[in-house]
Amino acid sequence: MQVSEALHKRKATRAFLPQEVEREKIIRILEAARHAPSGTNTQPWQVAVVTGEKRRRLGDLMETAFRTGDKGAMEFQYYPVTWEGIYKERRRACGLQMYSTLDIKREDRQRQQDQWAANYRAFDAPVMLFFFIDQILETGSYLDYGMFIQSIMLVALEEGLATCPQAALGEYPEIVKQELGYPKEKRLVVGMALGYEDESAPVNSYRTPREEVEQFTRFFD
Repeated sequence: MQVSEALHKRKATRAFLPQEVEREKIIRILEAARHAPSGTNTQPWQVAVVTGEKRRRLGDLMETAFRTGDKGAMEFQYYPVTWEGIYKERRRACGLQMYSTLDIKREDRQRQQDQWAANYRAFDAPVMLFFFIDQILETGSYLDYGMFIQSIMLVALEEGLATCPQAALGEYPEIVKQELGYPKEKRLVVGMALGYEDESAPVNSYRTPREEVEQFTRFFD
């Protein structure tokens, strides 16, 4: 698979088959992704691969926290404090596209909550990935981390797997670190669902639009 093909094919997958992912595939993905670039070769990534009973327990704990009113909080500011302009419009359109595909009405609060709660189970994917970073590292290392995470998603496609990068899996860092035995000094960045796509699921049927090159690019000669 060519890189350009993988970039076009990759999408956020939100329904997975119950088929387990072979550990050898996960290792091959991480083996390739470790070659991602990082400033002064700092390689800031620290990855937790969670499967089986530990994945089920962790998902249950986070979903329960969400459903009982604990909104959680990431350990850094991922989104704007106030949404404005085109970013507000794109965010709204993204949500509407998913809910329209699933035929979830605006007034159906219970189905909206159930769909959002699925985030904390990693959409029942057989593998949860959690990405940690040392607190001494700064913004540049988060940029590096993005390239590492993108590399994982692209290589996963080559292995016949689907992914969903999830800020939501970073919203309960205390729960995750306690369950996995990570110290408080480690910062949870985000998580990712990994598994085999359920191609029959309606939630996997749509694609979010992208701006044309001319809309975000200026050439200077």
